[in-house]
Amino acid sequence: MPSASLSAPPHVPPTPATQAFGGKLRLAAVVIAVVALAEWIGAAQFALGPGKVVLLPMLWALLIAAALGIAQRRLPAALRIGTSLQAYAGGLLNAALLLFVVKLGLTVGAFLPQVRQAGWALFFQEFGHAFGTLALGLPLALLLGIKREAVGATFSVGREGNLVIIGQKYGMDSPEGRGVLAEYITGTVLGALFITLLAGFVASLNLFDPRSLAMGAGVGSGSLMAAALGAITAQQPAERVPQLTAIAAAANLITMVLGFYFTLFLSLPACAWLYERLEPVLGRFSKPRGGQETRDATAGMGHVDLRGLPLRDTLLSWLLMAVAVTIGNRMAYQVPVLDSLIGLALVIAIVAVVDALKRAVPRLPLVLALSVVATVVGIPGLLPFSDAVVALTNKLNFMAFTTPVLALAGFSVAKDLPIFRQLGWRIVVVSLTATAGTFLGATLVAEFFH
Repeated sequence: MPSASLSAPPHVPPTPATQAFGGKLRLAAVVIAVVALAEWIGAAQFALGPGKVVLLPMLWALLIAAALGIAQRRLPAALRIGTSLQAYAGGLLNAALLLFVVKLGLTVGAFLPQVRQAGWALFFQEFGHAFGTLALGLPLALLLGIKREAVGATFSVGREGNLVIIGQKYGMDSPEGRGVLAEYITGTVLGALFITLLAGFVASLNLFDPRSLAMGAGVGSGSLMAAALGAITAQQPAERVPQLTAIAAAANLITMVLGFYFTLFLSLPACAWLYERLEPVLGRFSKPRGGQETRDATAGMGHVDLRGLPLRDTLLSWLLMAVAVTIGNRMAYQVPVLDSLIGLALVIAIVAVVDALKRAVPRLPLVLALSVVATVVGIPGLLPFSDAVVALTNKLNFMAFTTPVLALAGFSVAKDLPIFRQLGWRIVVVSLTATAGTFLGATLVAEFFH
């Protein structure tokens, strides 16, 4: 394959599509090294007031990768992950999350009776996810002087589906578009770190049923769910972790599927309606802020590439995940390498079948189809091979998947830090408050059922 400099005009920076194969392999090797280092460091915890904060290997992976991305100009060539490779890491992350989704689906299927016991809480907790963001975030945004940007920043947690909703309704160059982009950037850069600390601290207070906390962790983002759930399950008995993982996975799936419609038809109209009524009251306490600073900060971010990777890059992502998960499974959980590889081969086979179907039928909702197929395969005794698949994939620890996912996320977000630094602190505070709102809102609603 030709190098990036030969495949693009001299004045055009290399893009993920024009990256030389050597650069892609270097990224994969560095990610594997980051995962190994993070697993070697292990978990750490410290007291914070009446509670405690748990720092897991996935968080070290996020921080180490982000630090390497930021310092890439000062590193030797073997460790240098430039901006275009950081963007490419984001594409690998999207493909890697498919393996993560299958693991969650298999877990849901294997523990379906326990998931059923959660009952109506799994449905009604979605109201907490849908309205928790605006309940906390919107009033704060108005008190800080943020105007129409507040609608985009607080109607949801600002993941990819929410960018689509705002883009279609208001346009990405609108104040609402700038607000949702600010939320997207803040959540991408700080979301996993923030929700890890928040979820771990809240769990340590023993105020909520762990099942409620697990539902709260299902915010509709795989990496954020992994970060929150990791902090929660680190404080629970080992025998309860699979059940909580299944509940969180089910809640996350509901949030990803039903949450799109909740935000489109309920929380966004409610947020816009509340803005018109609260802004004259709360907005007069401060000077207008957020418009120009958010416009400047999000310049050039109007296009967010939500398309899939070419097949060869998708295969590289799956191979990278297989190696990284095997390393984590061995280092942290002493699972033999061969057992991990067999389980991962089954996970990749499920992903490959559904991915091939998606490429043949582009309209097929990939994540939903993948979740349904994995869940059905994971139900013991339902299919002739279900029990064998469950037994073999159960040797893959859930947390071993989260470390490489957040390592890729760390490299992916490093490229956005210059933009992030330009964001006013007000929009950052509002975005994190909205993230706290969706976690706490769903947890509170679910708690009424336990």
